[in-house]
Amino acid sequence: MIDVQVRGRSDRGRVREANEDHYFIGVLRKLVEVQDTNLEVRDAVRELSKLDAYLLVVADGVGGVAGGRRASQSAIFSLATFIGRTAACHYDPNVQQENEFLERLEHALQHAHAVVRSLSTPGRGPATTLTMAMIIDRRAYIAHVGDSRAYVLSRGRLRQITQDQTMAALLEDEGVDVRNAPRLANTLASAVGAQEMTPAIGLLDLTPGDVLLLCTDGLTKHVSDTEIAEMLASDPDPEPVCNRLVDAALAGGGTDNVTVVVARADG
Repeated sequence: MIDVQVRGRSDRGRVREANEDHYFIGVLRKLVEVQDTNLEVRDAVRELSKLDAYLLVVADGVGGVAGGRRASQSAIFSLATFIGRTAACHYDPNVQQENEFLERLEHALQHAHAVVRSLSTPGRGPATTLTMAMIIDRRAYIAHVGDSRAYVLSRGRLRQITQDQTMAALLEDEGVDVRNAPRLANTLASAVGAQEMTPAIGLLDLTPGDVLLLCTDGLTKHVSDTEIAEMLASDPDPEPVCNRLVDAALAGGGTDNVTVVVARADG
């Protein structure tokens, strides 16, 4: 079994008038209260309550201060509520159930998408990026929409495990040179609540000592992957690591809201 230490931090930044980012850290816990048994109670409780699932989410709202903030908040709330009500199969994960579980995560994103779409008024409605990880024992299930990111630091090497869903990234995949069109890097090709929403779903195996980072682009605009790797490796406690990451983004200009969630897997 892997224990998880996790912390998060969000900051308005130095330029924006309000924070449209949100994050969420939750634990889905199977709790069995033993009323009576002739078994050794301690062993029974340990066996029945051995699996916790950690739900981590970051979201970066777009569509104006009020709309973007409401979109990111609504998306996370509806996603967490949907998963809390329907993801019971995480209590007994196995290979046969894994495809079903991944489908449930996609359904959760589709539910969040519908909720945010319902907030739209005539004209352009609000939308949000959303990147989530659900950690069950040694496996992290990743769901992603937009240009927030998930990284993993494993054995000293940092790896980005999501792909930005921007117009620039989409065109680059098709071999188009977009270096003279910097605005495309900030134009989302997919977002929760937007006309186009194409979730990416995957999984990652964790080993003790691995560090998982979810972040909005307010971090990556100002802090390089090399700096991120150094900070993730700097302390076994996620809380000071979160503070270092956000402070580095602010020191680099803080031109956007910045949000980070850092989770460390311990054996």
